[in-house]
Amino acid sequence: MKYPVLLAAFVCTLLGCNPASTVAPAKEPVDYVNNRIGNISILLVPTFPTTHLPNSMLRMIPAHREFVTDRMQGLPLNVPSHRQGDVLLLMPFCGDVEKLNANIDYRYDHEVSTPYRYSVFLDDYDISVDFAPAAKAAVYSFSFEENGPRSIMLRTVAGGDIQTEGKTMSGFENYRGAKHYFYLEFDQAPTQTGNKDAGRRVAAYARFAPDVKTVKARYGISYISVEQAKRNLEKEITDFNVDRVAKNARNEWNKVLGKIELEGGAENEKITFYTALYRSHERMINISEDGKYYNAFDGQVHDDGGVPFWTDDWVWDTYHALHPLQIILNPKAEEEKLASYIRMCEQSPEHWMPTFPCVFGDAHCMNGNHAAVIFADALCKGLKFDVEKAFEGMKNTVLTETMIPWKQGPKTILDDFYHEKGWFPALHPGEKETVPEVSAFEKRQAVAVTQAASYDDWCIAQLAKSLDKTEDYDFFMKRSYNYRTLFNRETGFFHPKDKDGKFIEPFDYALSGGIGSRDYYDENNAWTYIWDVHHRIGDLVDLSGGARPFADRLDRLFATEIPMSKWQYYAVQPDATGNIGQYVAGNEPSFHIPYLYNYAGEPWKAQKRIRMVMESWFRNDLLGIPGDEDGGGMSAYYAFSAMGFYPVSAGMPAYNIGSPVFSKIAIRLDNGKTFTIVAKNASWANKYIRSAKLNGQPWNKTWFTHDDIVNGGTLELEMGDRPNKQWGTGKDAIPPSGN
Repeated sequence: MKYPVLLAAFVCTLLGCNPASTVAPAKEPVDYVNNRIGNISILLVPTFPTTHLPNSMLRMIPAHREFVTDRMQGLPLNVPSHRQGDVLLLMPFCGDVEKLNANIDYRYDHEVSTPYRYSVFLDDYDISVDFAPAAKAAVYSFSFEENGPRSIMLRTVAGGDIQTEGKTMSGFENYRGAKHYFYLEFDQAPTQTGNKDAGRRVAAYARFAPDVKTVKARYGISYISVEQAKRNLEKEITDFNVDRVAKNARNEWNKVLGKIELEGGAENEKITFYTALYRSHERMINISEDGKYYNAFDGQVHDDGGVPFWTDDWVWDTYHALHPLQIILNPKAEEEKLASYIRMCEQSPEHWMPTFPCVFGDAHCMNGNHAAVIFADALCKGLKFDVEKAFEGMKNTVLTETMIPWKQGPKTILDDFYHEKGWFPALHPGEKETVPEVSAFEKRQAVAVTQAASYDDWCIAQLAKSLDKTEDYDFFMKRSYNYRTLFNRETGFFHPKDKDGKFIEPFDYALSGGIGSRDYYDENNAWTYIWDVHHRIGDLVDLSGGARPFADRLDRLFATEIPMSKWQYYAVQPDATGNIGQYVAGNEPSFHIPYLYNYAGEPWKAQKRIRMVMESWFRNDLLGIPGDEDGGGMSAYYAFSAMGFYPVSAGMPAYNIGSPVFSKIAIRLDNGKTFTIVAKNASWANKYIRSAKLNGQPWNKTWFTHDDIVNGGTLELEMGDRPNKQWGTGKDAIPPSGN
């Protein structure tokens, strides 16, 4: 019964409260974070309760997967890449060292996880664990409650090397081709050290006297060397005080989360919001170390020239919302990320822009080259980077690298076909694949590839325009219309074509394409890809026959049920979770869809649907994320939507207005100014905008600009429980669309 008391005292200590006081301390932003939201997945991958500093190189997630387990394999020194495994497991043990097993499967209990501190009880061995992180270093405390010999083992997950000397352990683990170095110090000398048989892995242990109650370990990590790992430790953590490190981490989180201040809303809505904001600061990570960085793209250590190097990004997932959110909140860091993309491109053998850059190189997943989008978005919003190098890198990439999903390599006959004809050719059902580079599982994704390339080319054209490269601008602008080649005017869907230009028939827009519709789309069916023309939504409205048919099609999307039982449907569409009809809240290509009513002159329907999506699928509970969160991609979408606006078309400096959850949102900008959204009377019922003002002037547009944010100001929305169907319906109310 002592654990609830200890937990209460622990929380009270962190909050600085008086245990005898009956007045609860005021909550700070980090106190609203519940990193357990989504720890049970709807279908595929859960969220993870990461303990780390914002965007830091060092991250710790206990070595277990789902929340509904009581087993873990150990406590990692780091998780180098989001959702792609941990390294160097610390494994405390109480008992004879001869019984120490390099593959312990711990049972655990009383796990308490926050962004800045983690604790757990390992009940097989009666060991309490406490952890707190810095940016490139951290500290663990192990308290042994039972008598007997006690040891702490360190084991690699893959191969590597571990050396023990006195109170220290050092070495590296081979992490997918990159060496992950570490330097670890115990707070006291062990009585014995040695190695344990761990097969292909490496394991070393330190044994301590039986009367030792607590052993603490602090460590630094590096991608450069053991010596650099030691310097990182000495720079960030000078003692073994877990409380001090946790307090510093807590302060860092409050500083970052406090950039957005909220008023109104329910307690659960604040928890969901600040948790989403916390998850929006897991990636990318800054891996510069004392002015140097390791770049896996050439395997070399480089000087960073005063501009830190960032990596760990899945741009297919993050270009929609995470990068645009970071442009607002952390523009200087975003400029550094863009510079890092350029360095990765320049320092790679082929000079290709990466798609999924990680500490071990380009994981190169999904489809498209959406680094083009984040460059164009930053350019139109006034961020500084080397536009010439970004343009040349993107041009070389899209013209010489293959477009085949999940394939990194030179262009193939499929790419030559696309460059000539303007669409990626699809196979008929049962037709044998003839191009060996195409993945047997991921397939061609012919429609998704065509639409992604069209958007990327439009973004590259914007870079060319800024450089006065007229010929290149015209070339890429022409290609940016390629999505039209697949539009089926008879059905209103983007429909795959074969190499002869014939639509694939017969065709079921809900089910054709195999698992995840990967023959033709990607992770979603044709209903989702109707709307995947971010750069020319006005043209999409025209293709659909005008505003009225466009709005009717949106209505049908939300009202058309999945065509079979859920267990059958999700066997075919495992990524398409979070359904409202055929709308998929749980996958990135759907994020912007509810906002598209703004382009049809029916913004009240956008307000209704956006609230429905948030209330249905983003909640303060273990199942509170509708799909794969992907390290901030989905969370950033919620953060935007809860504030009441969203970047429907990254690459254009405009935001669509939705329906704020909170009565007041104040965004504190790095330039010292504040952009405030006041949603008077906002509530569960009062989701509709009755009228609006921007900086005191009547505002009848369903959008505002990036300059409106960075210049500071106030958007006032009068909210009510019935829609004003005249607000935001004029021609000038429609959000801008690309030419």
